[in-house]
Amino acid sequence: MTSKLEGKVALITGSGRGIGRSIALKLASEGARIVVNDLDAEPAQEAVQAIREAGGQAVACIGNVTAPDFAERFVATAVNEYKGLDIIVNNAGYTWDNVIQKMSDEQWYAMLDCHLTAPFRILRAAQPVIRALAKAEGEAGQRVMRKVVNISSVAGLFGNAGQANYSTAKAGIVGLTQTLAKEWGRMNVTVNCVAYGFIKTRLTGSAADGGTARIDGRDIKVGVNPDLMAAMERSIPLGRGGTPDEAAGAVYLLCIPESDYVSGQTLMCSGGLTGI
Repeated sequence: MTSKLEGKVALITGSGRGIGRSIALKLASEGARIVVNDLDAEPAQEAVQAIREAGGQAVACIGNVTAPDFAERFVATAVNEYKGLDIIVNNAGYTWDNVIQKMSDEQWYAMLDCHLTAPFRILRAAQPVIRALAKAEGEAGQRVMRKVVNISSVAGLFGNAGQANYSTAKAGIVGLTQTLAKEWGRMNVTVNCVAYGFIKTRLTGSAADGGTARIDGRDIKVGVNPDLMAAMERSIPLGRGGTPDEAAGAVYLLCIPESDYVSGQTLMCSGGLTGI
């Protein structure tokens, strides 16, 4: 068993369920100490318990990433619990779709707040901590590489009908990634992005099941029309949607030492799909 991330401290938003949980388990399996986040305490604690049972270290930071005080609390959890901060994965997210003429201001800002403003605030809160650590390491003659992985989508790269809000936010995170790669390189931080295609999670299951998710006080309809889902899978060169574990693998690639000279890039994890 390798330990490519031994001793690293990783903050992962939305890591109580789905892709985020798989990312947390994957990084923990390589030795990273994880700060798990979820809207709800139960899935967050379940993820923490799964990591601990596998021999890893994890704590939970419960809360909505869009809350004004969340970013500082999230970063403080890492510093207070583990005395460090090495990896940030901005993963939390959901969709709230509509065609533009029917889209409310509330829908528009909900997507920007979750997918773009929340990562911005987390990275802003983390900067003084990372700067101080990098300065101390430089004075000691050390170079420690740190990693930021932001999550985008093929919708952010190519657009997607009915998702003007989501696509815009996911396009914005690519711009934020490229900008911070330029700003943070001097602190030995690589900043990259993973753009997911169709990944099978509770949010992309069959709409025929009539599922909803309680998010920020709203019941958001989740799922994809079964006929549309089948058409989507036929359009993917690999012929199927991805699994959360496969999605986690793309993030893992950008966190390990082998990617220490890769920065400012967007990696598509889409089964070969290169457009929508």
